[in-house]
Amino acid sequence: MSAIDFQNEVISLSKPLKYFALNLTSNDEEAKDLLQETLFKAISNRHRFIEKTNLKAWCYTIMKNIFINNYRRAVKANTIVDNTKDLYFLNIPQQSNSFAPESKYSEREILKKVDSLMDEYKIPFTMYFDGYKYKEIADYLDLPIGTVKSRIFLARKQLMTMLKGYSPA
Repeated sequence: MSAIDFQNEVISLSKPLKYFALNLTSNDEEAKDLLQETLFKAISNRHRFIEKTNLKAWCYTIMKNIFINNYRRAVKANTIVDNTKDLYFLNIPQQSNSFAPESKYSEREILKKVDSLMDEYKIPFTMYFDGYKYKEIADYLDLPIGTVKSRIFLARKQLMTMLKGYSPA
């Protein structure tokens, strides 16, 4: 395949690659950047593509690897390195457990709404909120996992309706 044919084939994959990029990033601008970087890498690394293999899969793999590398880079950038003698910055409490009075009030109101749910919705919802996995909840309540997911979904839906006018402080 000539360089021009290869380039045209790669560019023809732009639309499905854009959908994949949107799926990965959930952001239109980041998806466009990811697509552009993928197309550039695919075209500039044409010599690494093996003839008569799946070009689309090759491009998807490039995109996935770029996304993973960017994610790892972002995580590293947010890592705090403390070079002080007594680790002063790492020993500063990062999060305060004290709540503002209005947030306590809001929390109390939300908990009242959760308590007002019927038990069949409230129990799976509170267990999920407390960190239990769907499978654990299903086993504990002796229900199919689909029923547990459905009840949690319906509980969320009811709470959104009940708290429609609520705005966090």
